[in-house]
Amino acid sequence: MKLFLSIIAAACLGYFLGSLNFSIIVVRMMTGRDIRDMGSKNAGLTNTLRCAGKSCALFTLLGDLFKGIIAVALARGFCHLLHAGMMPGNDTHYIGYIAGFFAILGHVFPIYYSFKGGKGVLVGAASFLAVDYKVFLALLAIFVVMLALSKYVSLASIISTAYCPLATLLMSWLIDGFSFGRSFLYMVLSLPMAAMVIWMHRSNIERLIDGNENKFSFNTININ
Repeated sequence: MKLFLSIIAAACLGYFLGSLNFSIIVVRMMTGRDIRDMGSKNAGLTNTLRCAGKSCALFTLLGDLFKGIIAVALARGFCHLLHAGMMPGNDTHYIGYIAGFFAILGHVFPIYYSFKGGKGVLVGAASFLAVDYKVFLALLAIFVVMLALSKYVSLASIISTAYCPLATLLMSWLIDGFSFGRSFLYMVLSLPMAAMVIWMHRSNIERLIDGNENKFSFNTININ
């Protein structure tokens, strides 16, 4: 019963917090426009940066990061209070992955915005920051390197996300010292999170293949 309550709480916290799309909120508050009618029409950080400027992008970044962190932290705290964590030590890592997945789901299909949201990269990254900062740092390093080499935000996001399950397994098993079985469970729980983010980039993948994807450059961004 405690496990069931923890999972339900994690799913609800993740989804309803994840549905708060700060790209939509911030751009509407600061410009009076709908980011979903601008540029690529994607309610995410990159489109906000390109179309609404650095100020809007900064607040979007902070909002989408914190909602993922808060969702995971609250879910893990509730699980810990119920003593529904894995033994030994009442480990609540597993519930963090569940909250993180539903936060991504809420961001992608937000109940507050007719189920039309962003691609979930930021909230996914924030979830991993809250669950295991070492995995987050490893994926961030991959993202930065790929962005520097390719200049494609989408490609860097896709590749770093694809490494997420492997990084989760290796960090849990080799660095944190968890058993292979538990580390494998964490890897399995991270798979839906990674799959959701990559699936939401399918249009970017098509443009990358066709050579039509926009490259990232600070020089093309207007200060807002």
